[in-house]
Amino acid sequence: MKLKNLPIGQSSFENLIKGDMLYVDKTEIIYRMITNAQFYFLSRPRRFGKSLLISTLEEIFKGNKELFKDLWIYKADYNWEEYPVVIIDFNHVLSDNHIMLQEGITKLLVDVANAHGLQLEENVYKYAFVELIKKLSEKYSKQVVLLIDEYDKPIITHLGKGDEGIRLAEKNRDILKNFYGTIKAASVIENLRFVLLTGVSKFSKAGVFSELNNLSDITMHDRYASILGITEEELAHYFDEYIKLQCNYLEIDEEEVRLKIREYYNGYRFSETDLKVYNPFSLIKFFDESKFRNYWFESGTPTFLVNLIKERNYYIPQAESFSADETTFSSYELDNLDITALLFQTGYLTIKDYDRDFGTYVLGYPNVEVKYSFLRHLYKDRVPDEDNKYKRLVELLAKGNLDEFISVMSSIFAGITYDEGSRINEANFHTLFYVTLAAGGLPARSQVLNYSGRIDMVVEVKDKVYIFEFKCNQSADKAIEQIRQKKYYEGFTSSAKEIYLVGINFDMEKRNIAQYKWEIVA
Repeated sequence: MKLKNLPIGQSSFENLIKGDMLYVDKTEIIYRMITNAQFYFLSRPRRFGKSLLISTLEEIFKGNKELFKDLWIYKADYNWEEYPVVIIDFNHVLSDNHIMLQEGITKLLVDVANAHGLQLEENVYKYAFVELIKKLSEKYSKQVVLLIDEYDKPIITHLGKGDEGIRLAEKNRDILKNFYGTIKAASVIENLRFVLLTGVSKFSKAGVFSELNNLSDITMHDRYASILGITEEELAHYFDEYIKLQCNYLEIDEEEVRLKIREYYNGYRFSETDLKVYNPFSLIKFFDESKFRNYWFESGTPTFLVNLIKERNYYIPQAESFSADETTFSSYELDNLDITALLFQTGYLTIKDYDRDFGTYVLGYPNVEVKYSFLRHLYKDRVPDEDNKYKRLVELLAKGNLDEFISVMSSIFAGITYDEGSRINEANFHTLFYVTLAAGGLPARSQVLNYSGRIDMVVEVKDKVYIFEFKCNQSADKAIEQIRQKKYYEGFTSSAKEIYLVGINFDMEKRNIAQYKWEIVA
């Protein structure tokens, strides 16, 4: 059986189908979207297939039914009526400053008009947009379909570049706010059949979305949770033969291949419904290269996000299990950027659990690819991986060799570079300890809730559980005493694993481990 070609880097639906490439059929969900409402907004992390969705919608609304011959929508009761389609892709609009952005939008609108044999008289971007929609509708006696890809790129491109970057982002935001505001004008709405905006972020309140209150936000809607990404069922249906090929190539059994794929690339959840999806970019790249690598992460990390985390001294261990409410997901403002919201919207955190009674979400890393590569990248200049010491730490804990483990950890801390005048406290030490373990692939969990308090850190390796308590300028004995008094170990006694209690005292002046003590629970 000949397998379909893998759609590496392909975002054109027409090219994908004509090139006999694999397409995971999302047309049933798309059908639901285009027949239920008129104006939509969808936010997803980069490389999740937003551009392919735009392209698929374009072909549907152009009435190109035969491209969908083997897909769900082909046999549905959809009326394949042809509409004029306007695509605005901000990946191709220069936005170095607000003047270039205005000119770029205007040029794009003129190009669309020329392609349809129309001439625009307006030269101001927002008025030219209104004119284009009206003239297209009049020419074809049809309403217009408007598809906007990466609507927020002219804003987020400038974040993390200091005060000047923020000023540029604010000016571009105002340009976009005026531009998108025309979509809800009565004279425009009557000429629109369908509208979809996609992007990474959602600027709410006084931002862009104050002018887009007629959009239906399906970003966290249960019915659209799998419109992008690949579900477990889709993996089994479309990729079964590809997985079998990997078994032969990697010389491991099918169960292990599926487990590793799930650990590396699954885990993204975008709604209250417990439906997880795989990162499509990383999954396709894995099947193409037959290697478990950090494909999505390596394709580009937002510099502004890393800069903000460092500038704000964001407490990274909390990302392991962060409790949030609904307001967290709508607090993306230039003058008060919420780092947790940013981490969620950019795909570094995802929904791990949802409590319907209290309306609270638990956020965490979606998978191995994101967690370990993100932490290594974030602290690569602070925690260098010399002589493969990360891997050594894993081996030592697996063997229960704590004395050597502390020796290696101390040598890592000795090599950490600090900014001049940087302040070191228990939280900073805790963060660096956590990052060092987690970046090495250890399943370190920070601030683990216990009935009598919060455990500083728990690490489970094979048949062992390590409970860490940290102190600064105190004593390792005091740390062990706290573990004993609060009985942090009781939640693990039923696991039949060997439980190690580890107390560590950190010397803030020497910036290293000053004392440690460990014992095994009898």
